[in-house]
Amino acid sequence: MTNPLVPAPAALVDETLPQATSSTPAGEPPVAHRRRPTAGRVLAWCVMGLIILVTLFPFYWILRTALSTNPSLIAEPTRFTPPESTLDGFRRVLGLQTGQAAIDAGGSGQQIDFWRYLRNSVVVATLVTVGQVFFSAMAAYAFSRLEWRGRNFFYGLFLAGLMVPTIFTFLPNFVLVKQLGLLDSLLGIALPGMLMTPFAVFFLRQFFANIPKELEEASLLDGSSKVRNFFTLILPMSSAPVATLSILTYIAAWNDYFWPLMVSYTDKSRVLTVGLSIFRSQTPQTGPDWSGLMAATLVAALPMLVLFACFARRIVNSIGFSGIK
Repeated sequence: MTNPLVPAPAALVDETLPQATSSTPAGEPPVAHRRRPTAGRVLAWCVMGLIILVTLFPFYWILRTALSTNPSLIAEPTRFTPPESTLDGFRRVLGLQTGQAAIDAGGSGQQIDFWRYLRNSVVVATLVTVGQVFFSAMAAYAFSRLEWRGRNFFYGLFLAGLMVPTIFTFLPNFVLVKQLGLLDSLLGIALPGMLMTPFAVFFLRQFFANIPKELEEASLLDGSSKVRNFFTLILPMSSAPVATLSILTYIAAWNDYFWPLMVSYTDKSRVLTVGLSIFRSQTPQTGPDWSGLMAATLVAALPMLVLFACFARRIVNSIGFSGIK
């Protein structure tokens, strides 16, 4: 007889028990089985590819036009590839081509001060971004973390500004900037956008409201103040939405056209979007300098395209996170 307290030898273990088997060799990760393509998946990928193609085709056409000469564009306007490949359009934009050479190439012969316009755009976009994000963050903190009478009413009234078209504010802003003596200056262009905006306040308030209040209360018990909590606790914890809002604000300020056109009158304050419109109006004998204009457009849009491509995932995730709360 066998002692029930003594475990049975390995040889006497019932061989009918299921044994752990592995079809994958030792040391190799398991291979994931691929899903078989279905008609619906194939159709979805085809539709997605078509959407991407339609979206990117204008950028290709801009590049094709920028790399062509104006006479060849007139002779072969529908050719898919550049009729005559050249970099003269970029040379005219960057000031690397003489006036006579530009006229011979079908341009207007008048160069734009591209680097000045580029510097003005960088300065204006930076001022707008820094001011708007900072003041909007303070307003969002007051609406989300501070307790005061009429807070919800004033917040709803402030959000009602989202329904006011931007063009309605141009005339009051123009009168204000004129009375301040800031016409034809970079500060006059940036000033209306440097303060709070309803979208920016709403965007940040949605995130601030979800930060646990216990963290702020514990900091207050340690002797901190509301102002110190804002700079040392709330803002560091909200670095992702603040960065996202900064990118969106910078892109919007960079692409703004109508307001800088109203305020700036000389090259000292013109931004890149206004400078491109002036370059477009300079018409030579053969018509607009399409090659130079597309080259300037491509150079102006390239920084924003790179910026958005690098932070596209963060922008989409932050907007989705803030919008559903």
